[in-house]
Amino acid sequence: MSLISGAERRAALRLPNELVGARVVLRPYTMADAPALFEAVDQSRDRLRLWMGWVDDHRTVADAEDYCRRVSATWAERSDFSLGIWRRDDGRYLGGTGFHNSDWSVPSFEVGYWIREGEVGKGYVEEAVRLQMRFAFDVLGAARLMLTCDPLNERSRRIPEAIGFVLEGRLRNHMRIDTGELRDTLVFSLIPSDMAADAGSESQPPGHRA
Repeated sequence: MSLISGAERRAALRLPNELVGARVVLRPYTMADAPALFEAVDQSRDRLRLWMGWVDDHRTVADAEDYCRRVSATWAERSDFSLGIWRRDDGRYLGGTGFHNSDWSVPSFEVGYWIREGEVGKGYVEEAVRLQMRFAFDVLGAARLMLTCDPLNERSRRIPEAIGFVLEGRLRNHMRIDTGELRDTLVFSLIPSDMAADAGSESQPPGHRA
Protein backbone atom coordinates (compact mmCIF):
# COMPACT_ATOMS: atom_id res chain seq x y z
CA MET A 1 0.00 0.00 0.00
CA SER A 2 1.45 3.38 -0.98
CA LEU A 3 1.98 6.04 1.64
CA ILE A 4 -0.06 9.24 1.52
CA SER A 5 2.20 12.17 0.70
CA GLY A 6 2.32 15.25 2.88
CA ALA A 7 0.72 17.33 0.13
CA GLU A 8 -2.11 14.83 -0.28
CA ARG A 9 -2.74 14.66 3.47
CA ARG A 10 -2.75 18.45 3.71
CA ALA A 11 -5.14 18.84 0.78
CA ALA A 12 -7.57 16.26 2.18
CA LEU A 13 -7.77 17.78 5.66
CA ARG A 14 -11.22 18.57 6.97
CA LEU A 15 -10.65 20.77 9.99
CA PRO A 16 -13.14 21.26 12.83
CA ASN A 17 -14.33 24.76 13.64
CA GLU A 18 -13.27 24.38 17.27
CA LEU A 19 -11.74 22.03 19.81
CA VAL A 20 -13.72 21.79 23.02
CA GLY A 21 -12.28 20.82 26.39
CA ALA A 22 -13.62 20.78 29.92
CA ARG A 23 -12.87 24.47 30.51
CA VAL A 24 -11.49 25.91 27.27
CA VAL A 25 -12.46 26.20 23.62
CA LEU A 26 -9.81 26.54 20.93
CA ARG A 27 -10.71 27.99 17.54
CA PRO A 28 -9.09 29.90 14.67
CA TYR A 29 -9.18 33.69 14.80
CA THR A 30 -11.65 35.90 12.98
CA MET A 31 -11.43 39.65 12.42
CA ALA A 32 -13.97 40.15 15.21
CA ASP A 33 -11.42 38.79 17.70
CA ALA A 34 -8.91 41.60 17.15
CA PRO A 35 -10.07 43.91 20.01
CA ALA A 36 -10.00 41.08 22.57
CA LEU A 37 -6.61 39.92 21.30
CA PHE A 38 -5.12 43.39 21.54
CA GLU A 39 -6.55 43.97 25.02
CA ALA A 40 -5.03 40.70 26.29
CA VAL A 41 -1.61 41.39 24.75
CA ASP A 42 -1.55 44.99 25.95
CA GLN A 43 -2.56 43.97 29.47
CA SER A 44 0.18 41.32 29.54
CA ARG A 45 2.89 43.17 27.61
CA ASP A 46 5.52 43.51 30.34
CA ARG A 47 5.46 39.82 31.27
CA LEU A 48 5.18 38.47 27.73
CA ARG A 49 8.03 40.64 26.50
CA LEU A 50 10.45 38.58 28.61
CA TRP A 51 9.80 35.54 26.44
CA MET A 52 7.90 36.52 23.28
CA GLY A 53 9.64 38.50 20.58
CA TRP A 54 6.40 39.31 18.75
CA VAL A 55 4.70 41.27 21.53
CA ASP A 56 5.61 44.74 20.31
CA ASP A 57 4.26 43.92 16.85
CA HIS A 58 0.85 44.39 18.53
CA ARG A 59 0.89 48.12 19.29
CA THR A 60 -2.65 48.92 18.17
CA VAL A 61 -5.96 47.21 17.46
CA ALA A 62 -5.09 47.61 13.77
CA ASP A 63 -1.97 45.48 14.33
CA ALA A 64 -4.15 42.81 15.92
CA GLU A 65 -6.52 43.02 12.96
CA ASP A 66 -3.60 42.48 10.60
CA TYR A 67 -2.53 39.45 12.64
CA CYS A 68 -6.04 37.96 12.53
CA ARG A 69 -6.17 38.52 8.77
CA ARG A 70 -2.81 36.80 8.22
CA VAL A 71 -3.46 33.77 10.42
CA SER A 72 -6.90 33.28 8.89
CA ALA A 73 -5.18 33.00 5.51
CA THR A 74 -2.54 30.53 6.72
CA TRP A 75 -5.27 28.45 8.40
CA ALA A 76 -7.13 28.26 5.09
CA GLU A 77 -3.89 27.27 3.33
CA ARG A 78 -3.15 24.61 5.98
CA SER A 79 0.34 26.08 6.34
CA ASP A 80 0.04 27.32 9.93
CA PHE A 81 -2.58 26.69 12.61
CA SER A 82 -2.95 29.63 15.00
CA LEU A 83 -5.69 29.20 17.60
CA GLY A 84 -7.18 31.42 20.25
CA ILE A 85 -7.96 30.06 23.70
CA TRP A 86 -11.36 31.02 25.10
CA ARG A 87 -12.84 30.13 28.49
CA ARG A 88 -15.73 27.81 27.86
CA ASP A 89 -18.18 29.08 30.48
CA ASP A 90 -18.11 32.81 29.69
CA GLY A 91 -16.23 33.22 26.40
CA ARG A 92 -13.38 35.26 27.91
CA TYR A 93 -10.33 35.40 25.64
CA LEU A 94 -7.43 33.80 27.54
CA GLY A 95 -4.50 33.68 25.15
CA GLY A 96 -3.09 32.02 22.06
CA THR A 97 -1.69 28.70 20.94
CA GLY A 98 -1.35 26.70 17.75
CA PHE A 99 0.90 24.64 15.48
CA HIS A 100 3.75 26.33 13.63
CA ASN A 101 6.75 25.39 11.47
CA SER A 102 4.74 22.62 9.86
CA ASP A 103 6.61 19.91 7.98
CA TRP A 104 4.05 17.83 6.12
CA SER A 105 6.64 15.36 4.88
CA VAL A 106 6.85 13.92 8.42
CA PRO A 107 4.27 15.37 9.44
CA SER A 108 5.62 17.40 12.36
CA PHE A 109 4.43 20.57 14.07
CA GLU A 110 5.74 22.94 16.72
CA VAL A 111 3.40 23.92 19.56
CA GLY A 112 3.47 27.44 20.96
CA TYR A 113 1.34 29.18 23.60
CA TRP A 114 0.86 32.22 25.80
CA ILE A 115 -1.69 33.19 28.44
CA ARG A 116 -2.93 36.64 29.46
CA GLU A 117 -2.16 38.38 32.75
CA GLY A 118 -4.51 37.28 35.54
CA GLU A 119 -5.08 33.80 34.09
CA VAL A 120 -1.61 32.35 34.66
CA GLY A 121 -1.29 29.17 36.74
CA LYS A 122 -4.92 28.04 36.37
CA GLY A 123 -4.26 25.05 34.10
CA TYR A 124 -5.77 26.54 30.95
CA VAL A 125 -2.61 26.14 28.87
CA GLU A 126 -2.08 22.52 29.86
CA GLU A 127 -5.66 21.70 28.88
CA ALA A 128 -5.22 23.53 25.58
CA VAL A 129 -2.03 21.62 24.73
CA ARG A 130 -3.66 18.29 25.61
CA LEU A 131 -6.51 19.13 23.24
CA GLN A 132 -4.04 20.00 20.51
CA MET A 133 -1.87 16.95 20.84
CA ARG A 134 -4.82 14.61 20.37
CA PHE A 135 -6.00 16.71 17.43
CA ALA A 136 -2.51 16.60 15.93
CA PHE A 137 -2.18 12.83 16.13
CA ASP A 138 -5.80 11.93 15.32
CA VAL A 139 -6.64 14.52 12.64
CA LEU A 140 -3.40 15.92 11.28
CA GLY A 141 -1.66 12.54 11.31
CA ALA A 142 1.32 13.98 13.15
CA ALA A 143 4.36 11.79 13.69
CA ARG A 144 6.07 14.39 15.86
CA LEU A 145 5.17 17.40 17.98
CA MET A 146 7.87 19.76 19.16
CA LEU A 147 7.85 22.41 21.87
CA THR A 148 10.67 24.82 22.74
CA CYS A 149 11.15 27.23 25.62
CA ASP A 150 13.72 29.26 27.48
CA PRO A 151 15.09 27.24 30.45
CA LEU A 152 14.40 30.27 32.67
CA ASN A 153 10.71 30.28 31.75
CA GLU A 154 9.72 27.83 34.46
CA ARG A 155 5.96 28.04 33.94
CA SER A 156 6.29 27.32 30.24
CA ARG A 157 8.66 24.43 30.92
CA ARG A 158 6.20 22.76 33.30
CA ILE A 159 3.65 22.24 30.51
CA PRO A 160 5.58 19.70 28.41
CA GLU A 161 6.96 18.07 31.54
CA ALA A 162 3.46 17.59 32.98
CA ILE A 163 2.03 16.20 29.75
CA GLY A 164 4.80 13.72 29.00
CA PHE A 165 6.89 15.40 26.31
CA VAL A 166 10.45 14.09 26.18
CA LEU A 167 13.30 16.55 26.72
CA GLU A 168 15.54 16.01 23.70
CA GLY A 169 18.22 18.52 24.58
CA ARG A 170 19.37 22.02 25.31
CA LEU A 171 20.54 24.29 22.50
CA ARG A 172 23.23 26.43 24.11
CA ASN A 173 23.60 30.09 23.12
CA HIS A 174 20.80 29.45 20.66
CA MET A 175 19.63 33.04 20.12
CA ARG A 176 19.97 36.62 21.27
CA ILE A 177 17.15 38.28 23.13
CA ASP A 178 16.28 42.00 22.91
CA THR A 179 18.83 42.90 25.61
CA GLY A 180 21.59 41.42 23.45
CA GLU A 181 22.17 38.52 25.82
CA LEU A 182 22.45 34.99 24.50
CA ARG A 183 19.83 32.48 25.63
CA ASP A 184 19.57 28.72 25.61
CA THR A 185 16.56 26.83 24.29
CA LEU A 186 15.10 23.57 25.60
CA VAL A 187 13.67 21.21 22.97
CA PHE A 188 10.85 18.82 23.89
CA SER A 189 9.07 16.36 21.62
CA LEU A 190 6.13 13.98 21.65
CA ILE A 191 5.57 11.10 19.20
CA PRO A 192 2.59 8.73 18.93
CA SER A 193 4.19 5.96 20.99
CA ASP A 194 4.56 8.41 23.90
CA MET A 195 0.79 8.76 24.07
CA ALA A 196 0.49 5.46 25.94
CA ALA A 197 2.09 7.13 28.92
CA ASP A 198 -0.66 9.75 28.84
CA ALA A 199 -3.50 7.23 28.59
CA GLY A 200 -4.09 7.26 32.33
CA SER A 201 -4.52 11.01 32.50
CA GLU A 202 -7.53 12.17 34.48
CA SER A 203 -8.23 15.07 32.13
CA GLN A 204 -11.56 14.98 30.37
CA PRO A 205 -11.28 13.56 26.84
CA PRO A 206 -11.51 16.41 24.36
CA GLY A 207 -14.16 16.79 21.70
CA HIS A 208 -14.55 18.89 18.62
CA ARG A 209 -17.41 20.50 16.79
CA ALA A 210 -17.49 20.41 13.04
